[in-house]
This record gives sequence, C-alpha cells and structure tokens, in this order.
Amino acid sequence: MSTTTLQLSTSALTDWRRFRWLLATVLPLLPLAGIGLRETLGSDLWLFAPTVILYGLVPLLDGWIGEDSNNPSAEDVPALEADPYYRRVVYLSLPLVYLVLAFCSWYAVNAGLSWYGYLGLAMAVGWTAAAGMNAGHELGHKRGVAERRLSQLALAPAAYGHFCIEHNLGHHRHVATPEDSASSRLGESYYRFMAREIPGAIKRAWQLESVRLAREGHAPWSPRNEILQTGTVTVALWGALLLWLGVAVLPLLLIHAVMAYSLLSSANYVEHYGLLRERDTEGRYERPRPRHSWNSNHVLSNIMLYQLQRHSDHHAHAARSYQALRHFDEAPQLPSGYFGMFLLAFVPSLWFRVMDRRVIGHAEGEASRINFHPPRRAELMERYGLAD
Repeated sequence: MSTTTLQLSTSALTDWRRFRWLLATVLPLLPLAGIGLRETLGSDLWLFAPTVILYGLVPLLDGWIGEDSNNPSAEDVPALEADPYYRRVVYLSLPLVYLVLAFCSWYAVNAGLSWYGYLGLAMAVGWTAAAGMNAGHELGHKRGVAERRLSQLALAPAAYGHFCIEHNLGHHRHVATPEDSASSRLGESYYRFMAREIPGAIKRAWQLESVRLAREGHAPWSPRNEILQTGTVTVALWGALLLWLGVAVLPLLLIHAVMAYSLLSSANYVEHYGLLRERDTEGRYERPRPRHSWNSNHVLSNIMLYQLQRHSDHHAHAARSYQALRHFDEAPQLPSGYFGMFLLAFVPSLWFRVMDRRVIGHAEGEASRINFHPPRRAELMERYGLAD
C-alpha cells in the first residue's frame, strides 16, 4: 500500500476536510446501497455489499489516497472547537441510524429474503449501529448534558448503554495496563480479547455507576442509573419494532447488535495492542502518553470515523473534538487504517505476524513496556529473545 503523505499548509488544513466530514454520515446509510443493488440486480448476495466495501474497498482506498500527518496549529484549535458546524455533522448521524434501522427492519420482514440475504442485511445494519456508537463516543466525552443524552440515544439501538461510563471512567483511567479489559495484550487473539473485553466492560460499567449512585445516596437500580436509562430506550425501540413487524424482526435486531459489539471490540483491540504504561518507583503507572496508543493517519478511514484513529491525542485530551485532534511522532503507527486492521485481526496468525514485532520494536525490546497475554508470556519472551 502507498504511504504517501499529503502536504498541506496549516491554513488549508483548517478547511480542506470541512465538508468531507459529511462522509461520516454516509456510513450509517450503506445498508441502503445494498438494498438498492439487490432491487436493481436481483441477487440477495448484494446485501453483503456494505460489508465487502468496508472490509475490502476502504482499505484499498486508504492505501491509494495515503496519509495526512499535518496538525492544526495552536491558533487554529480554539476556532475549530468553537465552530458549531462540526458538532452538527455528528448530530446528523443520530436520526439516520434510527431511520435506517426502521427501514431495514421493515425490508427484512417484507422483502422475501433468503436466509443469507437476511443475514447480509442484518450485518449491514450492524455497521449502521456501529456508526451510531462512534458518534456516541464523540458526544459522550463532551461536558454538556444535552450531548450526553444524545450519546445515550446513539448507543441505544445496539443495546450498548454501558459504554460511556465504562469508557470515560474505566478505560481512560486504566488504558494500556493489565487492569484494563479494553486494552489488548501481546499474543492475545481478537477472539480471546472480545470474550474478555465485552463482559469485563459491562461489569466495570455497572460497578462504576453503582459507586456514583451510592455517593449521591441512590441505589443501583434507580431511575438515575444511566445504564438503565439507555437500556429503557433500547427496550422501547426494539419493543416498538416487534409490535410493528412481529417476531420475524428479532433475529435482525440480535444479529445487528452482535455485529456492532464485535466492531467496537475490533477498534478496542487495535487501539492499544501490546502497549503498556510503566510503573514508577512507588508502583504507580505513568500518565498515558502518545506512545500508549496505536495511531493511523490514513485519510479516508479517519474521515469516516471522526478521526478516531488519532487515538493518542484523544487520550491526552478526551474532551477535544474530532476535527482538532493531532498527530504525534512518538505514537506508533498502524500499517493500515482501522478497517484494514479489523480484517487482519480476524486471522490471528496474520495479525501476530504483522503486529508483534512492531510492538517489540516500539518497546525497544523492553519487556517492562509490553502488555503480555499472561498464558503466552514465557513463550513470547523466548521467541523474541526478551529478558525481564
């Protein structure tokens, strides 16, 4: 793949992607492209087109278009943050997620699909839900009550209401440590990680929310519980679709939620694989630094994902909006954007071949800077000639 870096002046950087961010709102609409192709060309296999586009075409385009490592200047950042246009782009995703879910649910029940056509459509709607979850991630880091509520609405379709609590208060605190269920470890496959991360995130979110409520004098099973608030929206939404369309829509709702969960786990797996914060002489972890997140400057996937791939700056400044996130030279770089890395993660042997030596090289061979999967630590230490 190409590693071309776009060369742009800072003043151009402020504006050149302004309207291109709208491409992020196309992601929730992709199931409609699959439906359009099926209606035009007649085969249910076209309903898999959104998944093929995102796992196949987008990584190729990422390589062809190249990377952009330019940063907004310190003078540009306040203006970028203050411009309401960028927030409105994120807001636009939310009604699209709900409308696409409703339409695709109706289509799945009434279009006479084969079992594999139904599956393809449900997977495509999973991408829609994941796009909503990404918008929810962006909104959930903001301090305003309205944006926090919009974040809950974004997470509700896929029943992922625990995310903001776990992510903001758990993951951001414990990132790149063995204590973090959302930080993957060297030698840990995507599948083992997902089996650990998903239940770990739900458990930690409930514990964190219970502590918050207890501090305010409320029981965990309280209307003030934000996990239950979002869950109520999920129940209302799924219940309305079931009342409207019958039990035939239930498999689509379940499959699309599983797909969305797996996609978010894919992002978590990629973002901190094998990276470890060191401890000081008193046993406390150092502050998260850019070198504790894998970054990617691939232009297309960054625009599609609200620049989630500039993950180091996100951890340094969690409330910073996507359009103002910066590249750091010390942050380790992925060989592809997230969509290509997701595909690679599905084949553990290829993932380990591509990423393990990158982890070790970034850690300069120091085991104290590597987050090992415990059952494989001794094997990997011996394989790569590492010493404690």
